[in-house]
Amino acid sequence: MTDYLEDNLGSRILETRSPQETYELGRSIGEKAAAGQVYCLDGDLGVGKTVFAQGFAAGLGIAEPVNSPTFTIIQQYEEGRLPFYHFDVYRIGDVEEMDEIGYEDYFYGDGVCLIEWSELIREILPEEAVRVKIEKNLDKGFDYRKISIEM
Repeated sequence: MTDYLEDNLGSRILETRSPQETYELGRSIGEKAAAGQVYCLDGDLGVGKTVFAQGFAAGLGIAEPVNSPTFTIIQQYEEGRLPFYHFDVYRIGDVEEMDEIGYEDYFYGDGVCLIEWSELIREILPEEAVRVKIEKNLDKGFDYRKISIEM
């Protein structure tokens, strides 16, 4: 894995060349995550968001299986060093649905949030959220990923 390609005002662009490297990057970020942080995770279907999220959870010390909560919107994990709130808002029809699940308690609580498809709820995201975008480039190989992290 390349450490980073560029560093611009708190943003980094990293490359991974296997699902394991994407997982390890997620784990490394999860190890550094702090209470009250919100991570926005965006990218097309099949780009590796769930693999990244699984690594992130491992970095928080969560051993149980982590899958995208596509049909439940949020999955909560309490066993790690911090509570972990894993959102998948792909099926959100309206931002008001986030009010119904009490998103503010999660976003501004004592745990860490990771939100897949966060661009769909952009208007309610905290300004200080960390933005992670995963992209494919098939010209560089099937497993290649470009991962942009904006602090």
